[in-house]
Amino acid sequence: MAALSSTLVTWMMVVLLSSTFRAMSSSDHHQASCETPYSHGIAVDQGDKDLIQFAVNLEFLEAEFFLFGAFGYGLDRVAPEMPMGGPPPVGARKANLDPLTQNITTEFAYEEVGHLRAIKSTVGIFPRPLLNLSAQNFAKIFDEAMGYHLEPPFNPYRDSLSYMMASYVIPYMGLVGYVGANPLLVGYKSKRLLAGLLGVESGQDAVIRTYLYGRAEEVLRPYNHTVAEVTVKISELRNRLAKCGIKDEGIVVPPQLGAENRSETNILSADFDSISYSRTPAEILRVVYGSGDEHVPGGFYPRGGNGRIARGFLSRN
Repeated sequence: MAALSSTLVTWMMVVLLSSTFRAMSSSDHHQASCETPYSHGIAVDQGDKDLIQFAVNLEFLEAEFFLFGAFGYGLDRVAPEMPMGGPPPVGARKANLDPLTQNITTEFAYEEVGHLRAIKSTVGIFPRPLLNLSAQNFAKIFDEAMGYHLEPPFNPYRDSLSYMMASYVIPYMGLVGYVGANPLLVGYKSKRLLAGLLGVESGQDAVIRTYLYGRAEEVLRPYNHTVAEVTVKISELRNRLAKCGIKDEGIVVPPQLGAENRSETNILSADFDSISYSRTPAEILRVVYGSGDEHVPGGFYPRGGNGRIARGFLSRN
């Protein structure tokens, strides 16, 4: 009988505690606020739309590159509402990836679909521009970076390391573009969107750079150059094309370019104060067009980018 009474008391205590926790949870739910206290004023300014929509050009590029690299198909199959009738990319295909790189690429691909959806719902998007994701286009970029014709031509879809080397070329431009746009935004919704996009873009770039840093001394086959050497050459090329000084660094740097001038490790590219570099739309177009001129399309965008900012440069050509 005593044992039964003890069991009954224990059970009642459990019920009482459970009820108390539920009440506390319910009370917290009603009292706690999860909304930002700064949601006032302008939500999205017209200028905000232009700046964020400019980035749609890069989001389309990343989405198609990662989707095709992971699956062998792109937005027209995964999110057919996003291209809005824009032409399919040229030359994109499935990459020969190991399980780790496949998983990374798959996650990046779906993240880019989400980015396009978030931008579309906040400021709207435009039809996908014509994109050149062919092995030949990447080969041209790597030839120009290295200063001579690589033989055989560089192929980003050849293997995992080649694909991640090619990935080094792309997300960083979105990162520095968002940093550059940030202080120009007015609306609170615009700022929240950009901050969220920037967080993930910078994360993607950090993953790529860490992946490559772990292989810094590995030779990029079939060429006689280490991974570190190639990243330095690509960053130097982007600096030359953008024409605005050093805003891009490889995964290994001399100490004078490292954090506090004390590090040769450069997993994150940043300035003397370890603040991310920023670029203007004109700088970005000079790089992704491969022409060094925001008025002359080419490279990843044979017909140029879309949106008011990109088309505005083309109209002045």
